[in-house]
Amino acid sequence: MATASETCCILPAGDLQRLLDTLSAKGYRVVGPTVREGSVVWETIRLVSDLPVGWRDRQEPGRYRLEQSGSNEIFGVVHGPQSLKPFVFAPREPLLQIERSNDGFTTSPTLPQSEKVAVIGARACDLAGLAIQDRIFLNDTYRDPYYAARREGLFVVAVNCTRSLQTCFCASMETGPRAHNGFDLVVTEVDDQLLVEAGSEAGRDVLSGLPPSSASEDLIGEAARRIEVCAANQVRRLDRSRLPQALYDAHEHPRWDDAAGRCLACMNCTMVCPTCFCHTVEETPDLSQQHSAHARLWDSCFTQQHGYIHGKNIRPTIKDRYRMWLTHKLASWIDQFGTSGCVGCGRCITWCPVGIDLTEELPALLDHGFRGVGKSDRS
Repeated sequence: MATASETCCILPAGDLQRLLDTLSAKGYRVVGPTVREGSVVWETIRLVSDLPVGWRDRQEPGRYRLEQSGSNEIFGVVHGPQSLKPFVFAPREPLLQIERSNDGFTTSPTLPQSEKVAVIGARACDLAGLAIQDRIFLNDTYRDPYYAARREGLFVVAVNCTRSLQTCFCASMETGPRAHNGFDLVVTEVDDQLLVEAGSEAGRDVLSGLPPSSASEDLIGEAARRIEVCAANQVRRLDRSRLPQALYDAHEHPRWDDAAGRCLACMNCTMVCPTCFCHTVEETPDLSQQHSAHARLWDSCFTQQHGYIHGKNIRPTIKDRYRMWLTHKLASWIDQFGTSGCVGCGRCITWCPVGIDLTEELPALLDHGFRGVGKSDRS
């Protein structure tokens, strides 16, 4: 078996441009985090200078700020509001074109054009979210061809986290801060050195075209130490030991009323979540009424319309919708897919305007002093 020093290579930070150029030469559209309007978002990049060099993010419940650190750190920003989800589960996806004719109508699918996209800067929590999306959309029985077409061309350059945010709790979810799988290349930034490891044949192919040298045991050890410190510094955690049943038993807990009194049903938590997959479909006819487009759009279980089924809204109140979201995320998702729907990225905490924090809500709901009635709210 190969040792860590045989599978890890050093790429000087100043040579990162060679990686971008190599990916471009292999036909990838290179996408990375960029600073725009006070946050970090994914954009097509060509130069290392397009990345948020020297920037760091500060995240707290309901608060996000970028600050210049004055350093040459390339990957100092942990993440912004976007995960990897938009690259595979498009926010708006044309599904069918419908053409009307004299004797009826015809339909033709509009599968996305094949495109090779290389994303640089994904974190371990994003990879965990992508793995959950894969389980949902690439299931053999109900395989989604639109998702599959986008997923096939995705090349992921992940970054191991060496700093944590106030809202991170991936360590307790066992999804980070180190990326263990799901990447083509993974990078750990240690001062002015990039420790690079391939995780796929495509990654090894890209790495073979670069001039990196073998990593020393000392550098590998220092990278591991920084990742461990990052995990130890996380101030939030989620205890999953009693899930899912304890959350089902808390169906009538008064804490739901407390959270509902603060929740604005703004949908931010579901829009930034790496795993939420609620969607709706819409028909868009043209003025001639001869053509119509059938499209899939992101939706949220926090909207009133999402709970409307056959003439009745089954989740008419914010309390109903918040309870359904949290119970699905942390309980019935386990029954459906064998895993929690939360990866500990903390985005829902940061981007909630009123700072509702599920790492506070869950312990309150599982309060030993409450005796539930055993009802469940399964999706």
